[in-house]
Amino acid sequence: MIQLVRGFKDILPEEATVWQYIEQIARDHFGSFGFNEIRPPVLEQAALFRRSIGEHTDIVEKEMYTFPGSKGNLLTLRPEATASVVRAYIQHKLYASDPVQKLYTIGPMFRKERPQKGRYRQFHQINAEVFGIESPYMDAHLIFMLLSFFGKLAVDPLRVHLNSLGCPECRKPYKEAITAALSERAELLCTDCVRRLDKNPLRLLDCKVPGCREEVAHTPGMVDFLCDGCQAHFETVKSGLAAMGVVFQVDPRLVRGLDYYTRTAFEIQTDELGAQSAIAGGGRYDGLVEQLGGPSMPAIGFAVGTDRLAELILSRQDPGLRRPEIFFAAMGEAAWRKSFEWACALSARGIRVEIDFSERSLKALMRRADRLRAQYVLIVGDRELSENTATLRHMASSRQIAVPADGLVKAVMVELRSESQQ
Repeated sequence: MIQLVRGFKDILPEEATVWQYIEQIARDHFGSFGFNEIRPPVLEQAALFRRSIGEHTDIVEKEMYTFPGSKGNLLTLRPEATASVVRAYIQHKLYASDPVQKLYTIGPMFRKERPQKGRYRQFHQINAEVFGIESPYMDAHLIFMLLSFFGKLAVDPLRVHLNSLGCPECRKPYKEAITAALSERAELLCTDCVRRLDKNPLRLLDCKVPGCREEVAHTPGMVDFLCDGCQAHFETVKSGLAAMGVVFQVDPRLVRGLDYYTRTAFEIQTDELGAQSAIAGGGRYDGLVEQLGGPSMPAIGFAVGTDRLAELILSRQDPGLRRPEIFFAAMGEAAWRKSFEWACALSARGIRVEIDFSERSLKALMRRADRLRAQYVLIVGDRELSENTATLRHMASSRQIAVPADGLVKAVMVELRSESQQ
């Protein structure tokens, strides 16, 4: 038997209902904040990610799925979405009509990470990106939007971790301080971090090796090196969040695994997923558009880990979010024929319908309706048809009403509307 590739997973029907629910809430919620959907491809030029993410990041050095294209150029399955959205923003000159663009995308990403619980080589994200707004209030606004999205999904309690990574001017002395502090203790660092000391010292803050984390804990934080402009920006982000009642924790060791971040960086964390505590994260990347060949343009964004979010929701509630509103318990050829007609008519009107064409007893059909958690069961047999009627049973209350066969679709729609208004 051929099985899954290691590090990949099937999203089975019960899980898929949760994914659809999450994605629909995201589309509705982000739309209410003025965001529009963009759908970039999953395959890009490898140079896009090398230039944006950074040559000396784990993603570029170890984790990208890269292979030669037909013309000898290197192609990569996208390991993250922001670079692709920025590339589209530049290539299609979206800034020409209006520099301010608020975009979101939903889809898969690919990284050759070590597979473990909550982490896959094909994983999925919901991303939101804002271009053309430099104000720190947008940073606070975006974090508030993200938290209210989780609120609509009833996902809590959550922790907001916040930091500022400064700008290139104030980051330079910070990198020098990190290097100086850790160079004397290099023998206590992992081999990757020893290499990072010279090439990219900020990446040491992102190392997950316990010994490295212990050494980094004794180093200064970036917030102690912020220039006046970055300090003012960070203070306004914090005051904006406080004004909206958002509780946050300043985490001076928080960095993101990508080199393009500047100033605000944040993560949303939970204690309910074990070691994989972050379910969303993001920050400001004011220099990336220009770095990739576009105009100088401020930008900020975030990514939500859909796999982890779905896992969290599934652990808390019944996954049957798409339960049938009407289950047809039809008995006999004539009843199947009429039920088929009614089921098609109701489905075309947006009603979730399930119909069973097997030769089962009414008792067996009712057991199946109960397993599916159907809201109503429509019982149709020879007796009902001879009386030109059908029986509609409300499963939660066991209340039964007779509905006329002529005009049955309309009568069922009226009952469903009445139920939804109670």
